[in-house]
Amino acid sequence: MTAGRETMGEQPIFTCKAHVFHIDPKTKRSWMSASSAAVSVSFFYDSSRNLYRIISVEGTKAVINSTITANMTFTKTSQKFGQWSDVRANTVYGLGFASEAELGKFIEKFQEVKEAIQAQQCAATKATNGSGAATPVASATASPLLAARAAADEPPALSPAQPKVENDEMMVHQRAHSVSSSLQGGYATVGRSPRPPATATSATDVDDTQLRYENDRLKLALAQSSANAKKWEVELATLKSNNLRLTAALQESTANVDEWKRQLHQYREEVARARHYATGKGGDANEVEQLRQRVAQLEAELAQKNEELAQITKSKKSEQDAEAKLAQSQLELALAAQDGQRQVLTALNDQLARQIEELSNVHREISTALQT
Repeated sequence: MTAGRETMGEQPIFTCKAHVFHIDPKTKRSWMSASSAAVSVSFFYDSSRNLYRIISVEGTKAVINSTITANMTFTKTSQKFGQWSDVRANTVYGLGFASEAELGKFIEKFQEVKEAIQAQQCAATKATNGSGAATPVASATASPLLAARAAADEPPALSPAQPKVENDEMMVHQRAHSVSSSLQGGYATVGRSPRPPATATSATDVDDTQLRYENDRLKLALAQSSANAKKWEVELATLKSNNLRLTAALQESTANVDEWKRQLHQYREEVARARHYATGKGGDANEVEQLRQRVAQLEAELAQKNEELAQITKSKKSEQDAEAKLAQSQLELALAAQDGQRQVLTALNDQLARQIEELSNVHREISTALQT
């Protein structure tokens, strides 16, 4: 596989070890582990297309395949962690290093590659504006960075008896060739791998980010529970208002019944007076008949009023009972939902406490390991 890359014009120029992370595509706020442990991360130069790429492979899975452009920026977010955004890959890559010095070397190489890309673009622009043909920065098969470094740091010749000493450049090439030989079967689709070991400091930073994310989730759940409680309070107030309205209607019906009874009493007194007057005065038959008809009419109206009162009372009572049952059931559902929310909040609090305790244990282990 290495021979194939060299034939195609792509060769490694720098290699280091780091934990690889991808930004969560859903939240854009938390990190997801892309490698299960520290893996080789290499800069490659493709002379056939004049491109620089950052490539990292774990097993047969490519966890980084990013083409470097002049507009990219590598940001150092902590002492041992940094990140850069790749618009073409539509993701943000994060690297956690074992030491701040290794992170510094990576940043230096990233900046060096960016400057080389910018120099190539300037040279191509000048050549296009001048003679119309771009002057090559390096040979057709070598990276401009390697060519410049080879010209400046050419080692002295060794005698046959002198032992061969490995310098930093040879170690870089050996790591790069080992990474290139592991690229079997092409580059697979980047996916999520298990979380890296908790002994790495970069994993601690990620755990901090995850804890902040869990804390935000807990706050959101608490806010939703408070909003639900307010909604239930409004519903309960509405039910109480309906109950008061029905009570007022029932009281009004009772007042109407009392008024009808008072009118009936007045009618009866009027009938009694009329009868007494007819008997005492010996009134004519026509007047007596009119009074009887009036009494019959009043009694019919009274019966009708009594029937209407019974129907209204029955309707109001059934309506009030139905409203009371509905209010009771809704209140019970609200209380049950509130208990469920309280249980969820309790579970989230327990989970957050466990994660904080685990993070504290990991931090103590890392501190102990660094001190020893």
